[in-house]
Amino acid sequence: MTATSGALHGRVAIVTGAARGLGRAVAERYADEGAHVVIADTLIDEALDTADDINRGGGSCLAIETDVSSSSSVAAMTTAVRDTFGPISILVNNAGLVADLPRQPFDEIAEDDWDRVMAVNVKGMWQTAKAVVGDMRSAGYGKIINVSSDTVLSGVPGLLHYVSSKGAVWSFTRALAHELGAEGIRVNAVAPGFTETAQRSPMAATPVGAASLAALFLGLRPPTT
Repeated sequence: MTATSGALHGRVAIVTGAARGLGRAVAERYADEGAHVVIADTLIDEALDTADDINRGGGSCLAIETDVSSSSSVAAMTTAVRDTFGPISILVNNAGLVADLPRQPFDEIAEDDWDRVMAVNVKGMWQTAKAVVGDMRSAGYGKIINVSSDTVLSGVPGLLHYVSSKGAVWSFTRALAHELGAEGIRVNAVAPGFTETAQRSPMAATPVGAASLAALFLGLRPPTT
């Protein structure tokens, strides 16, 4: 399937944190379904590689270096998106800090580390949602998908800042859905468990592949094996 066909044909979709992992799988799936995809990530070299792979496969993809915790960075990114593809209709808030966080007792977490996790994992969603909602309101259509985590339910110890931030994603999503639903804008959250990616070797008894999870971002059943 190419950018000239598919369930998302012509839609403009931003996927934050999509240089690799689950975000990359979502970007690839959206491109397969015909969307113009924007990878917004701080890992610009990997983001460019991912965009090149998608474009070589017949998709339509742009990579933009973006720090979602910075309002000016987000504003610059969304301006570039509109200039290149037009109004934004889909936002996947996938960017988040976890991979480099050491597990440690809650009273040993540095204040700067706590603030940084909250800035990216929670504030970043607010920044990006604010930046795209004008386009969605004008169109009377939009989808915002926020990535939480099943650690909210299990209460994984040693990562209190991360788990707390992902709990905030649920509250953020529920409140924003009530605010925007009447305007034709749907806001939902997904809470993946352990996801097997190129960066993560299996650590769970039944890890779920990123490509299978990506189908859920389209409201489709994951492929069976």
